[in-house]
Amino acid sequence: MEKRKNETIELLMKRKSMRVFEDKPVPQDVKRQLLEASLRAATAGNMTLYTIIDVTDQALKDKLAVTCDNQPFIAAAPLVLIYCADYRRWYEAFCRVETEVRRPSYGDFMLAAEDAIIAAQTAVTAADAMGLGTCYIGDILENYETHRLLLGLPDYVAPIAMIVGGYPSRQQEERRQTPRFAVEDIVHENGYDMEKAGRMMEMIEEKEDWHGEDLTLRLKAFCKRKWNCSFSEEMSRSVKAMLDAWAGPESGKTSGRE
Repeated sequence: MEKRKNETIELLMKRKSMRVFEDKPVPQDVKRQLLEASLRAATAGNMTLYTIIDVTDQALKDKLAVTCDNQPFIAAAPLVLIYCADYRRWYEAFCRVETEVRRPSYGDFMLAAEDAIIAAQTAVTAADAMGLGTCYIGDILENYETHRLLLGLPDYVAPIAMIVGGYPSRQQEERRQTPRFAVEDIVHENGYDMEKAGRMMEMIEEKEDWHGEDLTLRLKAFCKRKWNCSFSEEMSRSVKAMLDAWAGPESGKTSGRE
């Protein structure tokens, strides 16, 4: 048991995102095992408030590579999984047996989104354990209206997380891990520590490999690339549209069998 625990920790500590894969399909039995492991993830009330879309159609991958911020490696990935928050199944089941059922709202969206992300991360860990490499694609949160049409998503179903994967190239396996912040800076004891949070500039300098470079200039460039940029604005717009569609004016009203 102790050996297994150490192997798990080692696996987690070695993880890094992979974006280049061998031209080699992921066998169906491997994918099946990965998906079954994903479904064992923690889930609110054992409800499994998500649906996994296994993208196998190359034309759809090609479109997602464009709509997800023009990233060609998405189209080349043997494995593409989209985790959608999904309250539609339970809502329809409740309406079959109750005369009054409130419509899903913001809290339900958040709970389903948490379920989807936990399941996605479980899939990522399972993939690492089976020799696969993966990368999250946050850009699935953009272009909500387009993605809803592409994936045929009904009401109360929204794309939350996207994973691409496959057998990583040797270059990707040997590539250096990106650094992380220190436990001492990120873990606050019994409440939010303003003094620790106030060390952000020092934390950035200690984490990033920017030694000898002007921190202000690098941070300004990073802000321009990741924050003051069109994709960030689009993501916020898209998520608002997603929330409005999920819990709009009809939210809170009741429905059910007649």
